[in-house]
Parts: sequence; structure tokens; C-alpha cells
Amino acid sequence: MMGEELPATRIGPKGLQGDRAFALMDPATGKIASAKNPSKWPGLFQYRAEFVAPLNGSAHLPPARITFPDGRTALTEDGDLDQLLSASLGKPVRFLSAAPPAGTLEEYWPNIDGLARRDVVTDEAMPPETFFDCAVIHLLTTATLNSFRALYPQGKFETRRFRPNLLIEGEPGLGSFPENQWNEKILSIGSEVKIKVTGPCGRCVMTTLAQGDLPKDAGVLKTAAQHNHAHVGAYASVIQGGVIRKGDPVSLEAA
Repeated sequence: MMGEELPATRIGPKGLQGDRAFALMDPATGKIASAKNPSKWPGLFQYRAEFVAPLNGSAHLPPARITFPDGRTALTEDGDLDQLLSASLGKPVRFLSAAPPAGTLEEYWPNIDGLARRDVVTDEAMPPETFFDCAVIHLLTTATLNSFRALYPQGKFETRRFRPNLLIEGEPGLGSFPENQWNEKILSIGSEVKIKVTGPCGRCVMTTLAQGDLPKDAGVLKTAAQHNHAHVGAYASVIQGGVIRKGDPVSLEAA
């Protein structure tokens, strides 16, 4: 589902507090529902989810409010949530508030030059006891977005299409795709947080899907595949947690 933009957040070992705290599961297969397989789950980006109260660092999260495509809302603590979501999505789903020891999702690889697979659906293992697909943090720079905009002006390379946890506004001179040079380096954010870049973020069919007023556009992924090996941003792990805020300074250092 579509999430929310926060002015501040707390980061811990499993990334941003509250990020991917919940998921939907297909009870027929036991796999996590994901927009990465749009033919099976075509409408997930028509739903929005946001917490009903600010997160205060407590291990207990407040309920999240889910807004359906027709404007109805439900809370993650509602007893009939499974039935409401199943009826709306047109197939049975089960709401999960805790990740299984080993989760799996399905991913469709479109027929685009440069992708590791083409026109096939694969099963992808998720990190143990999480609802993440690859890593707990995805970061993206404005320099990378601007580079892609220049390469494909008719495409809408907006931040929300790529759903990063962190958007970093870079200084001039960073280069076209600066995250490519950050592998194994450490980013310090604000006065507390340190994260380690673990590798590039390979993008998938999800980036081509319609999201709100952003149109469906296969050219977005084609451009990323043609010019940057389908990488948009980078993944990171957490070295030291704490609170970060919009506008905090970010510095780069060697590991």
C-alpha cells in the first residue's frame, strides 16, 4: 500500500520504526501479497496506510488506518479487517501484524532489456522475521532522480514512485548516480544515526505501476535498466539507531 511522509522518525535495527510493520498474506499459498506481482495484486497501490498517532519509540505501535479505494477506512486492530480487505481486493487475504520466520513473495520480471530475468514470475525470499523484500533501508538521492529526469524527460521520476525511506538532497558535483560509489561506506544522519550502504537497489515492475496521479509507465524502468543497470538508490543496514528529522545534515565516511 501507499505509505506516508514523516517529518521525523526513529531508526532501529530493523529500519524506520513502523515501516513494514504489517502485511497481507495469501492464505492459499502462505506468500506475502505484493505489488511486485501486479497481475495477482493489481490494486494494492490504490490503498493507503498511516498510523493514527505519532510513534514515540515505544515497542507497542498504535493502530494504522487503511484507506480503501472508495474512501472507506478501517483500522488494523478491527476484528473484521480480513473480511473487509478480502471483499475489497476480490480474493481472500489475511492481515499479519508479525512477520513469519521465513516469508516469501512473488515478483514479476517484465520483458525489459537489462533485467536479470524477463517475462517470468519468481518466488523471492524475504529477510527472516521481516516484511522487507531485500533490506531494512532504501535511500535515494535527488541527484539520481535529476539524472533520470534528464534522460527521460517525458517520464515522471518523482520520489514517491520509488518509495525510498530516505531522500538525500545532494550538493552540486555529486555525479549522475552517486549512490553507486557508496557501497560499504557509512552515512551519518543528524546527531545520532549511522547507516552502512550495503549495495545498489535493483528496481522492479513496481516502479512502472500507476500510483495516485502518477501514470503507469514502463519507460521508467527501461530508462533505469538502460542507463544504470536498473539501479535506483541503494540499500543500507543500521549501525547506530536514533532519531532523524527532515533537514538533518548527512555526511559520508569510509567504513
